[in-house]
Amino acid sequence: MILTAYIEGIGLLGPGLDNWPDSQAVLAGQAPYQPHKTVLPPPALLPAAERRRSGAIVKLTLATGLEAISAAGLDAASLPSVFSSSGGDGENCHAICEMLASDDRQISPTRFHNSVHNAAAGYWSIATGAMTTSSVLCAFDACFGAGLLEAITQVVVDNTHSVLLACDTSYPEPLYSARPIPDAFGIALVLAPQRSAQALAQISVSLTDASADRLDDAALESLRRAIPAARGLPLLRAIALGQDRHVVLDYLDNTRLDVAITLC
Repeated sequence: MILTAYIEGIGLLGPGLDNWPDSQAVLAGQAPYQPHKTVLPPPALLPAAERRRSGAIVKLTLATGLEAISAAGLDAASLPSVFSSSGGDGENCHAICEMLASDDRQISPTRFHNSVHNAAAGYWSIATGAMTTSSVLCAFDACFGAGLLEAITQVVVDNTHSVLLACDTSYPEPLYSARPIPDAFGIALVLAPQRSAQALAQISVSLTDASADRLDDAALESLRRAIPAARGLPLLRAIALGQDRHVVLDYLDNTRLDVAITLC
């Protein structure tokens, strides 16, 4: 089966990739990639109390999601959403484990409510006023592929827009030794069922057993491999290059995603 939709907006934030417009030349090989630690902007749309309580995954999803939706010229409150992450908020998980290993094992209510995997979706609803459906996936290394399949399926089946927010954040030691995600990284895509004036590209997704595409730049390839949400970078590179092409994205051990990209 082939699933087809249109990309109307893109959000991007990660090491050395501060937003989608500024990153296109880097992904297209027209400017050097200069990695630096991801800078997460404050979640300005949240009320003050929620802003103080929000962690990295919330800041990351709001930054990328709102960038993509703004580029598409849509209202965030009207869009169904798909959140996909390899494991959620690593800093919060570390803090809870640290507290449980101490003599004082009282977990703060803020830490507890931020520990659930759909915390980012909850903060998104508060910030944007969205009352639409929200799907939240946890897919380990397959988080980008799983999120893309879920979002594009919703677009095709429900004939509606959807926004995909695929994000990962780092883990401190000692969790980092078991799950070495080095930094925060997120991709957001606004997907639509029909072509519009805002459409950037048509994408058609199917399953394949072909090997996943690699990036020519060694540092960008290292980023793609290190952070699960970054497995979507070959898709963004194809759009940045301004070329119709096929890319193969990582998904499961023996199954990848074949994505046909036709620019609009």
